[in-house]
Amino acid sequence: MTTTQNREQQVVEGVAKGLYIGGSWVDAHDGGTFPVEDPATGNVLCEVADADSEDALRALTAAAGAQGDFAAMAPRERGEILRRAWQLMTERADDLALLMTLEMGKALAESKAEITYAADFLRWFAEEAVRIQGDYKVTANGLGRTWVIRQPVGPCVLITPWNFPLAMGTRKIGPAIAAGCTMVMKPAQLTPLSMNALAQILEEAGLPAGVLNIVTTSSSGSTVAPLLEDPRTRKVSFTGSTEVGRKLMQQASENLLRTSMELGGNAPFIVFEDADLDKAVEGAMIAKLRNIGESCVAANRFYVHESVADDFSSRLADRMGSLKVGRGTDEDVDLGPLIDEDQRGKVAELVDDAVAKGAKSLVGGGKMDGAGYFFEPTVLGGVTSDARLLKEEIFGPVAPVITFSSEDEAVASANDTEFGLVAYVFTEDLRRALRLVEKLETGMIGLNKGLVSNPAAPFGGVKASGFGREGGSEGINEYLEVKHIAVDL
Repeated sequence: MTTTQNREQQVVEGVAKGLYIGGSWVDAHDGGTFPVEDPATGNVLCEVADADSEDALRALTAAAGAQGDFAAMAPRERGEILRRAWQLMTERADDLALLMTLEMGKALAESKAEITYAADFLRWFAEEAVRIQGDYKVTANGLGRTWVIRQPVGPCVLITPWNFPLAMGTRKIGPAIAAGCTMVMKPAQLTPLSMNALAQILEEAGLPAGVLNIVTTSSSGSTVAPLLEDPRTRKVSFTGSTEVGRKLMQQASENLLRTSMELGGNAPFIVFEDADLDKAVEGAMIAKLRNIGESCVAANRFYVHESVADDFSSRLADRMGSLKVGRGTDEDVDLGPLIDEDQRGKVAELVDDAVAKGAKSLVGGGKMDGAGYFFEPTVLGGVTSDARLLKEEIFGPVAPVITFSSEDEAVASANDTEFGLVAYVFTEDLRRALRLVEKLETGMIGLNKGLVSNPAAPFGGVKASGFGREGGSEGINEYLEVKHIAVDL
């Protein structure tokens, strides 16, 4: 065994493989497990506990039992737990990044960037914990007083995706802890190890037993459903597909649960004739290829003014064609594999559909030979309006370019989708930029930049991209109920 292989094995072995319930690592009640795979090789890294509905309800019992004491904990103390966890994540960034790359596939540099991003949610909400606002007013008739306080919602069910296995977790766990809410966390089946590693860090940082409970499972639907049916659950927060989000909304409606939904995207990337093309291409590389394109905020449709489309497409194809694709742990790799064969097959199907309808591949265009789930970085020109990838989320390293001739045409095309998470706009015309940020039907806009995510800013969308906001000063309010008290003098 090489030194590199030995370190990889040590990192995987250092993570708990059980369910985290009531402050203890335990087996699934029936002893079941499921495998975690390295998408770069197809090899199994390890087995983790496979929870079912009985295990999930045990976790909820622990969360409900801890809710009262945790809500009563001083905000400063909750904030200090988050601060210590941020420090531990920062100190262990190299091991956490390697673990993430092994189970998810992204290049080590990207995994390290995610560790920084994920940890910053803990630091941000450590500071927000002591800034929960209230209000006190004289009534309009002067005869009484009214005040408003905010209190923890109560036990929450948190469901996270595989593409950002730590950042999507801390973006929910951070505000829940800051607000005083206990949790049952259900991480993605494909990437459970990163979340288990985070639970170990939070335990070391002093998080009381029962506040965070983790149920890893290969049967998400049957495991989550009883949690949403149980009256002890008061909130569900989900990041994932719009299809699953709709089903969860239906289930949550029975108990009138507070809900936060961060769902699918179909982000337009609009390049006007006056854009700085160097800046636009650089922004496109970030917006398209962050996380191998497996991101809800990935640029999905590139609308480029007809006068600069050829130049932009050529430059983008040159940049994407020069990228090194390989196992994320290898030196100088830019792009890792897609998460599994199902996802790679879907990307290939979308590209084949576009080409069959008239698009031309300027670079890439297909699966890569050998082990793992690799797909070539791809730029498509001459994409027709009936191509499926203009309507469906690609979730891969594919950039379809479509031309436009007027501002109104660009806006109409950008808004022609059920989704509304993010849009990217490149123009040097300030008046045009101001018009577009108001006309585009999205929750977020990257103006002359390809990255919008920031722990200090509210993240979320409109239309079928969901509702609620994570991050920023708005994020903690998702975990707080408003209570009004009225009194006469």
